[in-house]
Amino acid sequence: MDGNNNRNFIVAIGLSIVVLVIWQLMYAGPKMREEQVRREQAAKIEQSKQKPGAAPAPITGTAPQPGGNTPTAGTTGTPPLASGIGTASREAALAGSERVAIKTDSIKGSIALKGGRIDDLTLLRYRETTKPSSPNVTLFSPSGSSPSGSATPYYAEYGWTATGETKVKLPGKDTVWRATSTGVLTPSTPVSLEWDNGEGVTFRRTISIDDDYMFTVRQEVDNRTDANLTFFPYALISRHGTPQTTGFYILHEGLIGVFGEQGLQEIDYDEAIEEKAFTFNESGGWLGITDKYWAAALIPNQKAKYQARFTGQDQANTQYYQADYLLGAVSIPSGTKKAVEGKLFAGAKRVQLVDGYEKDFGIEKFELLIDWGWFYFITKPLFYAIDFFYKLIGNFGVSILIVTVLIKLIFFPLANKSYVSMSKMKKLQPEMKRLQERFKDDRARQQQALMELYKKEKVNPMSGCLPILVQIPVFFALYKVLFVSIEMRHAPFFGWIQDLSAPDPTSLFNLFGLIPWTPPEFLAIGIWPIIMGMSMWVQMKLNPAPTDPVQQKVFAWMPLFFTFLLARFPAGLVIYWTWNNILSVTQQYLIMTRQGVKVELWDNLKESLSWINGKLKRDKATGG
Repeated sequence: MDGNNNRNFIVAIGLSIVVLVIWQLMYAGPKMREEQVRREQAAKIEQSKQKPGAAPAPITGTAPQPGGNTPTAGTTGTPPLASGIGTASREAALAGSERVAIKTDSIKGSIALKGGRIDDLTLLRYRETTKPSSPNVTLFSPSGSSPSGSATPYYAEYGWTATGETKVKLPGKDTVWRATSTGVLTPSTPVSLEWDNGEGVTFRRTISIDDDYMFTVRQEVDNRTDANLTFFPYALISRHGTPQTTGFYILHEGLIGVFGEQGLQEIDYDEAIEEKAFTFNESGGWLGITDKYWAAALIPNQKAKYQARFTGQDQANTQYYQADYLLGAVSIPSGTKKAVEGKLFAGAKRVQLVDGYEKDFGIEKFELLIDWGWFYFITKPLFYAIDFFYKLIGNFGVSILIVTVLIKLIFFPLANKSYVSMSKMKKLQPEMKRLQERFKDDRARQQQALMELYKKEKVNPMSGCLPILVQIPVFFALYKVLFVSIEMRHAPFFGWIQDLSAPDPTSLFNLFGLIPWTPPEFLAIGIWPIIMGMSMWVQMKLNPAPTDPVQQKVFAWMPLFFTFLLARFPAGLVIYWTWNNILSVTQQYLIMTRQGVKVELWDNLKESLSWINGKLKRDKATGG
């Protein structure tokens, strides 16, 4: 293999790595993961089916069905056609029922006494956009609200169900509860609801909340009849209408849960509609519905056996999604009271908060509510490193710069070895060209002479790939951190960068806002992507110049290609890449000068501009 072929091989590897990273990032890996998860889920569901005499009898109660209807004793469990979302605005829907207010530093909202649902939650710490006047993010909305009211029904509900043999009136969606405690639900003041069925059975529900997003719901049955009763407690989260999603394959949005030994289960909205239902019989774990930054999750007693279910229905052009669980039978002898307790998370997926809940309440793998992806062992530590410096400095952008320096220090020996070898290669270029000219008609002899030169000077022509290989997992992990962690949402840097998780909002094609015109997305080439492209060009000019004309073209256009490619990536990622290039250029420059290699960036710039100008003229002359 001659020098040109070596160079071609290096370029081919570099470009292949780039293509594979982009493919893995945007399509292949996540799709493979999605298909793998689906196959595993299907296998586990099949394995979980009861075999005669092999496992305990399944829970025989009937959980509520999608569409907002709660079954009473004796129902068949067939999902009825729901009345739909309706035409009322969110405000009108809220006014349609007497309510108990919820107020903490993190959320405000209310509990509907009709149905006893937690169906009104607004997140006070988060706004829809970066503008201070932007409305707060709404999580839960009551049944009856419509898209025109800026929300669709999304709520949590707790209750009891029974088998067909039990002829006892149970609370349902139209039941009007009585608040037995006065005031507002706050971290220091729980609220209690009560309903008497008029047949000697009283149902009580006590709801408490912490300072953030965790509710605790205690359900109690007081049996004053002469009969022994058996009920099955349930909890559900219901969402009407398919929400708008980001549409990225690297992020799961939809139904999600962790079920004991079956582990993480992720069901997309379209998959839920297609498959209708997914059932799991387990103990431990949690289930719910997740968005990119927000989620609602039911957390049963971690030691109790339960039957969990994900369902999706399409009725009258409205989609209904539900995550629910049904606990085992609770026997309430005559003259006694029995209670069960569960938790509900409804709020922002803050990393340390979610991790804290997992630890404090012993919730199995609750951290997986945040989609860290395959490389969580890199992604999550990287987040914590960035978050650590953020708490010291108060700026996530600066924190990213500091972590980049630390990463460079960790890989300094590897990068240093690579840059030394590349410097030697650059220094040897005149000799390499001489050998290529000398043996231009004898490829085998040319290759032999070059290999002898490499061996004599202790140069590895493949060493230039190492810095690229090192950066790839860090690049992917940082992209994931910026994309999924709510801490990065609306996090400002300096100047015009007010959201590190969003692309640079400026554009070269309207002179960075001087021209009152909004370019199409593919022309939104901001200031930071341009700086990144320039830093990449400088770095490439420090590398040994290729002698092959094809390689010259590839290297000449690559900085421009990456400028366009990364322009729509999060600004924080572009800032990282730019800063990483600057550090690499500095390191490489110092090594080259120490190796006695002459650095002539300005001459290289003029040479590149001259080549591009000549190329354009030749294309024009030939009509190419």
